[in-house]
Amino acid sequence: MTDATAEPLHRTDPHEVKVHEKLNWLRAAVLGANDGIISVAALVVGVAAATTNLGAILVAGVASVAAGAISMGLGEYVSVSSQRDTERALIEKERDELATMPDQELAELAGIYRGKGLTPETAQRVAEELTAHDALGAHLEAELHISEHDVVSPWHAAWASALSFLAGAVLPMLAILLPLRSGASRRRSSRS
Repeated sequence: MTDATAEPLHRTDPHEVKVHEKLNWLRAAVLGANDGIISVAALVVGVAAATTNLGAILVAGVASVAAGAISMGLGEYVSVSSQRDTERALIEKERDELATMPDQELAELAGIYRGKGLTPETAQRVAEELTAHDALGAHLEAELHISEHDVVSPWHAAWASALSFLAGAVLPMLAILLPLRSGASRRRSSRS
């Protein structure tokens, strides 16, 4: 048996890290950056096909960046808000079930641990000890794989998505601006 206060054997393992939250941020960031690159590049190429007016192309690009970042942020906020609301509803449902039918909930928890390979006696003891320590937390983790204290944040996801869209949009915007600058400096040097 190991001491609970001892140094963890695998410091790099994500035992205490909110992995699902970090994965949500990563997902939002990848989607945002990808959308920033593709949608801004597509719009700018489309406008450039219609006109050679560099001012019009630049304005279209800037408008695309602003609209895309806002759209990605708001879309992610709405999506993750729905997830958060669902998690909160599930937490309240579990809280109600624990208050109104504790024996059935204890049996359900023991059944989950039996399903994971524990003997019926050990599963019952684990369920009883976890329920005595933190009934709601034990049931949320075992049944729903969520925590009352780790409900997703729509704001984090919204900012991650909007900022990554902006980061992705930098590439096509630089592709527009750099030739504009070099073309302007070539025109000035040819006039001299």
